[in-house]
Amino acid sequence: MTLKPAFLQDGRFLKPEHLGLIENGAVAFDDESILWVGDSKDLPKKYLSFKQCDLSGHTLTPEIVDSHTHLVFGGDRAAEYTMRLNGADYIEIANSGGGILNTMSGTNSLNRDELFLSACERIERIYSYGVGTIEIKSGYGLNFEKEFECSHIINDLKNKYAPQIQIINTYMAAHAVPKKYSSSTEYLNNVVIPLLEKLAPEKILDAVDIFHEDGYFSVEDVEALFNRAKALNINIKSHADEFADGKGAILAAKHGALSTDHLLCTGNDGIKALSSGHTVATLLPGTGFFLGKPQSDARKFWDAGCKVAIASDYNPGSCHCDNVILVASLAAPHYKANICELWAAITLNAAHALGLRDQGAIVEKMLPRFSLFNTKSIDYVTYNWGRNFSVSLP
Repeated sequence: MTLKPAFLQDGRFLKPEHLGLIENGAVAFDDESILWVGDSKDLPKKYLSFKQCDLSGHTLTPEIVDSHTHLVFGGDRAAEYTMRLNGADYIEIANSGGGILNTMSGTNSLNRDELFLSACERIERIYSYGVGTIEIKSGYGLNFEKEFECSHIINDLKNKYAPQIQIINTYMAAHAVPKKYSSSTEYLNNVVIPLLEKLAPEKILDAVDIFHEDGYFSVEDVEALFNRAKALNINIKSHADEFADGKGAILAAKHGALSTDHLLCTGNDGIKALSSGHTVATLLPGTGFFLGKPQSDARKFWDAGCKVAIASDYNPGSCHCDNVILVASLAAPHYKANICELWAAITLNAAHALGLRDQGAIVEKMLPRFSLFNTKSIDYVTYNWGRNFSVSLP
């Protein structure tokens, strides 16, 4: 599955035929790029001297990308999930000590080595599903020292697993507001922005993210953080329009964010703004399933010409599911997605949501990053919910 036609469409207005399937395909590549793609019988003679792998009976795809996770954390929120099933609402859970601030406590209770090792276990499990690029956000320390440590833990993870697994380090100290601060702006000005300015010279951050919602961070907060990040030459992203249409998608598009994520409540004006720019609309259906909330109207985004990605949002509270292929497969019938929209959402457009414009399709001159499945077609991967057909490249 090359996704070459989808690549030429810039990931928009996709039809099933844009999968770019080659029944008996061959790919020639070196360490840096894809050199040739086509039918096996047409393989140029100059590549016959390359090491060859016979993958008959398997399906090769562009590398699966999970473009939104929060996998560096301490503790768990299993009891909260049970409370929710038993009828407790968000306020009751928060009043019992639950929510993001609960994970903040669990994260701060662990040292650097403990957080690193638990993250390694999660990364290796995600990789076993065929996911080769994983974005990881900080945001559970919620104080200067721990957020500094978590950003360095993610950088350590990046160094440990490169190049086999590609880790993207997203700074999200603006995830929630600790109770000690009287306002989001006070926390932003005393922790989030000063720490960003300290980390920026180290060149370890790939992006900056912020939770743009009432009760979290305001339009003014988002503007201030976006402007500072851009001045420091760091890419920007946002969580937006999850609880209400706060025009977060419009703001993200206005600033040229790589992506804006959640979008459960985005209105037609927000969808129009995303369709006319390069900001990827990243949908997180697992969160809706986990919390029992209505799903985003994904069909509107696709029909308007938005670039749509799907990610797991793996985290301890609102989506404790780490398998983006499972999440996307479950979501597809709810979203009324065609097969190419589904696959592009976890490969091509997911890569673009991270600013990775040189991967996501099996096309000459692109990076040779692939996922391999022990199935005779991609149909079996998304048809068999929860089964893992991923195998390592020889």
